[in-house]
Amino acid sequence: MTKKKLTIVFVSAEAEPYSKTGGLGDVSGALSLALSESGHDVHLVTPLYKAIDRKAHAIPGKGVKIKIQVSSRQPMAEVVSIKKGRLSVHFIKQNDYYNRDGLYNTKDGDHKDNAERFIFFSRAVLEAIKALKIKPDVIHVNDWHTGLVPVYLRTLYKNDPQLAKTKTLLTVHNLGHQGIFSERDWHLTGLDWGLFSSGLLEFSGAINILKGGLLFADIITTVSDTYAKEIQTKELGCGLDSILRERADDLYGVVNGIDTNVWNPEKDKLIPKKFSVKNISGKKICKQALLKEMGLPDGNEPLLAVVSRLADQKGLDMLGEVIDDILDSGAKLVLLGSGDKKLEKMFTDLAQDKPGKVAVRIGFDEGLAHRIEAGADIFLMPSRYEPCGLNQMYSLVYGTVPLVSSTGGLNDTVESYNPATGKGNGFKFTEFTHTALKTTIQDAISLFINEPATWYKIVKRGMKENHSWAIPAAIYEKLYIKTSLNRRR
Repeated sequence: MTKKKLTIVFVSAEAEPYSKTGGLGDVSGALSLALSESGHDVHLVTPLYKAIDRKAHAIPGKGVKIKIQVSSRQPMAEVVSIKKGRLSVHFIKQNDYYNRDGLYNTKDGDHKDNAERFIFFSRAVLEAIKALKIKPDVIHVNDWHTGLVPVYLRTLYKNDPQLAKTKTLLTVHNLGHQGIFSERDWHLTGLDWGLFSSGLLEFSGAINILKGGLLFADIITTVSDTYAKEIQTKELGCGLDSILRERADDLYGVVNGIDTNVWNPEKDKLIPKKFSVKNISGKKICKQALLKEMGLPDGNEPLLAVVSRLADQKGLDMLGEVIDDILDSGAKLVLLGSGDKKLEKMFTDLAQDKPGKVAVRIGFDEGLAHRIEAGADIFLMPSRYEPCGLNQMYSLVYGTVPLVSSTGGLNDTVESYNPATGKGNGFKFTEFTHTALKTTIQDAISLFINEPATWYKIVKRGMKENHSWAIPAAIYEKLYIKTSLNRRR
C-alpha cells in the first residue's frame, strides 16, 4: 500500500539550526526535517530573528510581501524561503518585531510586546500559506506562540477556500508556558470580543493564547504518554486540566526523538575516542579524559553526571542535600549547568569542599556536554516534572546509565533495572523523597562496583535502543491522518 503524501505546514517560534533557546528549537528543526525525509511536502515556518545567520544559511534578502492585520494597522512582512534537502523553510521577516536581541527576552526581562509579536506571527503564518499557494492537509503548531493559528483558522479564515480542508495539530512542549497577556491586548487579535467574554480565551481575567489553541485544535499532542496523563491532573495541569480532561480523546503523548547524527558515539567528533555497542572500549578512554579535563584524579570509581539547567524543577536542590552520603560511598560527580543562583552556589561550594570528588562548570558548553555523556557512568535526572527530557536518551545511546524520577518522558523512556528479571535500561525512583533518591543512587553504585557483568548488560541494552526521529515522525503521520476524522468546525 502506497503511503499518502501529505502537505504539512510546521509552525514554530524557533527551529534548529536557525534559532534556539531550548528543546522546542531542537524538536521543531529535527521533526520537520524527518517528516520531509519520509516523503511528505513539509513547510517549516518560523520568524527571521536578528540572531539567525543569514549568510551561513543562504537566506535571500527579499521575499514575497504580505500584509497583516493587527488591530487597526496593517504592518507589512516578507516571506523569505530556502530549501534544506526536501524541507521548505519559510522565514517571516518583519524587522520591527524580530530584528532585535533575544527571541523572547533579554537580561532585562521579556519583550514588552510579546503578545503583539506572536499574534502577528500567527496571522502571518496563514497569510504566508495563502501567498505561497500552499494547500496544507495539516498545520502543526507548537506551544503558545502559535496557539492562535487554530483559532484563526476556525474563525477569521473559516470560509477561505484554500484552507477549507486544512486540519490542525497542537503540540504542547511545556504546559507551564501559556502566553498569558492583559485583556487590553485583545484588540490586537482582530477576533470577536465574544471569544474572550465567553471564557474561551479568557483565563483569570487575562488572555490565554495556549488555552485557545487547546480548545480549537483538531488534535493535541504532548511530548510523552506520562506527561499527557499528568497534565490532566490539578497538580500538573497548570489551571488547564479541566480542558485537557474534556479533550482526553483527542490528546496523545509522543516521545521526542534525538538527532542521531549529532548524538552518536560512533561518529561524535566532540569526544576523545569514538565507540559503539560492538566495541565499547573507547568509553573508558572518554572517562579518563573527562576526569582529567574536569581536574579530578583518575580512577575506577563510579562517575555520576548532571548536565542541566539549575532549577528546582530539575530536583537538583534535593540532590544537593543527599550528595554528601553518595560521595562517601566512593562516587565522583561532574556537573555542567547554570540557572538559579542559589543552586549555582550550592554546587560550586560543594566542589570547593570536596576537591578530587566533585567538579562543577557553571555555564553551557556543547562539547563538554558530549564528553560528559560519553565519559560518565551514571547520569542523574531527579526532576520534579519533565515533559519529555532529552539527556536520558543521549545517555542511553552513550552507554551512560540514566537514573531518573518516574515523571513525564523520563518514566516513558527509562525502565528500572529489575534484578529478578534482569530487564531494564536504567534506574528509577517513584516517591519524590530524599530517601528514595539516595537509596536509588546507592543501589546503582553498588551494582556498578559489585556486578560489572550485569552493569555491562544494562549499558548494552540502552545502547541498542532506537531513539531516532523516524519513530515519532511515523506516529505523527498517523495523527495527521486522524485529524480528518475529528474535524472541529
